[in-house]
Amino acid sequence: MRKVQVGLTAEGAGLSGDRVVAVGSTARVLVAAAARALRGEDCADLGHASPLSRFTGAPEPVRRAAAARAAGRVALTPAQTAEVDAERVGRWIVDQYPRRRYPGAVLGSPHGAAVHLAMALGVPWLPAAFEMTVHWTRGAVDRPRAALDHGAALAARLLAANGGVHVRQVHCPASRGALAGATVSLAVRWQSLPAAYARFLADVLEPGAPVLLLRDARTWPVLDEGRGHSFQVGCPASGLDPVDFHPDAHALRQVLRSAGGDGAHWEPPEVSCPQGYAENGVESGFELNAREWAGRHGHRLHRVLFPQPDALSAATADLYRRWLRGSGKTGNRLVVECGRLLDPWQVVRAGLVPYWCENATRRRVEGVEWWLAGSEPFSSVDVLPEPPGVRSPALAGLPQWLAVASFGRRRRALDRGSARGYPVTSVPTRRATEVLRNQAYDLPVPPPLTMGEALDALRDAGSHQGLLVS
Repeated sequence: MRKVQVGLTAEGAGLSGDRVVAVGSTARVLVAAAARALRGEDCADLGHASPLSRFTGAPEPVRRAAAARAAGRVALTPAQTAEVDAERVGRWIVDQYPRRRYPGAVLGSPHGAAVHLAMALGVPWLPAAFEMTVHWTRGAVDRPRAALDHGAALAARLLAANGGVHVRQVHCPASRGALAGATVSLAVRWQSLPAAYARFLADVLEPGAPVLLLRDARTWPVLDEGRGHSFQVGCPASGLDPVDFHPDAHALRQVLRSAGGDGAHWEPPEVSCPQGYAENGVESGFELNAREWAGRHGHRLHRVLFPQPDALSAATADLYRRWLRGSGKTGNRLVVECGRLLDPWQVVRAGLVPYWCENATRRRVEGVEWWLAGSEPFSSVDVLPEPPGVRSPALAGLPQWLAVASFGRRRRALDRGSARGYPVTSVPTRRATEVLRNQAYDLPVPPPLTMGEALDALRDAGSHQGLLVS
């Protein structure tokens, strides 16, 4: 029987947040990493070796079947969607953080740099949404209309018990591979500040402490009929464009072939909003309600809008360099993290500058290359490429990752453990901890930044990249 941590399961019937939030989802990993960092702990206990590691050299059909079985073991059943309580999930999230006074808080879209920023401020990070995966027994990776029908029925069950959320369904074989035909991915976005968040912030924030909201402003074609459930085919994290999911697109045929599908059956539904916010966006009601709550309780809410994840990653890396140098450290040692491969506590312990790549797509890796090309050189560059577990024409190859490491003047390191079996293997979060533990200590940790200092640094570093700070 699965063990549940004391204090993380809500009182009463229903599913615990530990069971609801998708295992390995970005927001879940980031909350766990942020909570550990605030306790002065690393991520050595996060993630376990995936069973897919044993199938790296196996034929594609065998590997796809193994991936589907592994996903099925942790996904919810359709009946369980009616037992999901979004408020209970909110309690599970805040209960992971140490109960003490904080000089602020960071909320919003899932982004590794947000957690590094929260660490520099010495504050918790709270996501504005969480991801669920649900069984799709007779699913097919190449039938988005069938995915929509199945997802709409699941969303109806969830919404019947949760009136304050919006459910965004994402059908993306490019980023999820064969899993897009075995499970349905649902991003549950709060439309107002959850009561658990409000109580937590009221209890732990110092008087007048500011709150920072980070919003992913990327857009994507969306079907939204105004019933609390919306649907998108593909996603920005795939590294592809919306046009690449057209039935005649060469990239789509490559993706479907790799995922075990057939482009002949690909008939996506019509969209109602060509420029809707993508799945990692923040509901406008969430921001409005958070701003109202902050005003009523004597706090000020600041907002940072980023057009691409690279902009926030670059600005946060520049902020760290300034922060470290302000405490007498060199700020000349860089670690390039990717996806779930991050450890904010080990980064601070070693006095490293962190740059977070959302994933291993060429676009995200090109983002760090451009930033490095325009930055003062680093004496060392360590690179942790997270293998996505799928094949896609949008992925960066290992030579491109090696090119990132080559920016180091004296040390250029690409983690061999992450590179072994790339891109179809899987690497747990603790791999980042294992690598970063080998970095020399650079203590003491600098004094936390104030929110004002952080906002000034983000304005200075991010204005030319389209970062909007208000």
